[in-house]
Amino acid sequence: MSYLSIRDLDLKGKRVFIRVDFNVPLQKNPQGMMEITSDKRIQASLPTIQYALNHGAGVILASHLGRPKGKPNADMSLQPVAARLQQLLQRPVKMAPDCVGSSVDAMKPAPGEVLLLENLRFHAEEEKNDPAFAQKLAALCDLYVNDAFGSAHRAHASTEGMIKYVPRAAAGLLMEQELKYLGMATTNPPRPCVAILGGAKVSDKIEVIQNLGKVVDRLVIGGAMAYTFLRAQGLPTGKSLVEEDKIELARELLASLGDKLLLPVDHVVVSEIAAGATYEVVRRIPDDKIAVDIGPATIAEFSRVVAGAKTVIWNGPMGVFEKPPFDKGTVALAIAVADSGAVSVVGGGDSEKAIKAAGVTARISHVSTGGGASLEFLAGVELPGVAALNR
Repeated sequence: MSYLSIRDLDLKGKRVFIRVDFNVPLQKNPQGMMEITSDKRIQASLPTIQYALNHGAGVILASHLGRPKGKPNADMSLQPVAARLQQLLQRPVKMAPDCVGSSVDAMKPAPGEVLLLENLRFHAEEEKNDPAFAQKLAALCDLYVNDAFGSAHRAHASTEGMIKYVPRAAAGLLMEQELKYLGMATTNPPRPCVAILGGAKVSDKIEVIQNLGKVVDRLVIGGAMAYTFLRAQGLPTGKSLVEEDKIELARELLASLGDKLLLPVDHVVVSEIAAGATYEVVRRIPDDKIAVDIGPATIAEFSRVVAGAKTVIWNGPMGVFEKPPFDKGTVALAIAVADSGAVSVVGGGDSEKAIKAAGVTARISHVSTGGGASLEFLAGVELPGVAALNR
């Protein structure tokens, strides 16, 4: 990795500002208090926090939560996160009343102490990347560490702006892991390298298709985005989702990618999309039907290609994954990826749910923590929060 890592910093006696991703899902309990429904993101940050504490640092943690639109909102306070973090770290976590100001300055942590700042987005200046706000954040610390890959594609005060005002800026252990796997998969993958792209829209993944097309040996396309490509080939797509304004682009991609591109050969179709709806498997989609998943012949062909891979990059489901039994193709592919023994890099919420549903998470090399950030990285876009770190 060409970026400075937290491992390269002398942390002893220093105050370290760690930008984490504590944007956790919350819901109100019967008592009207906000409760965390998944602490996965908090758990993911623990190795970096623990590393800083073990090396004698005072730790300042900062994150956004939700979209409070630049003003305080009690329902989006990081208070529940502080309580959960305290349990996980088994040491006190002080909760700041704000993320800047004299009250926060007075709480700067000593070595071995942890301070969690209040939601950064309670200030509109955070998303505006306001220099004065960035300077106030930077004044809290001696060193900066970014461990929030999921926010690295945003040029905000805490991810990019404040780095100009700190002596050294490094990647945390989670960020390091993301850059290592995504970097290897997109620049120097063990071959053959296979990318699997799914999801609804070609428009969401044009740059990803174009960029990965230069890197991979085979590009497998499933999910609703496949039907735009099939239409571009002149094949019937029935009432399936097709982006009419992207058919010409799909034609160009088909021409440029040639034999690299693999599309579904059979389809699971229904009259209406509903869980448990009556379905049939067809080679040609009838005019009155909607395709909702890849069929068995496609599963077999996609799995065969994956079985021979040394690297697999996967983003997006193969069908209407959230409505069983139309998750079969996606789950079958998750098992194929795990069974391949390839270096596997998985991104996107639905792909992550699929590997979990298939029970193969432990056999996937890397599951990315940043949906939007990982897509931009795969598209070859330089992420502001990464570019700002010291080389």
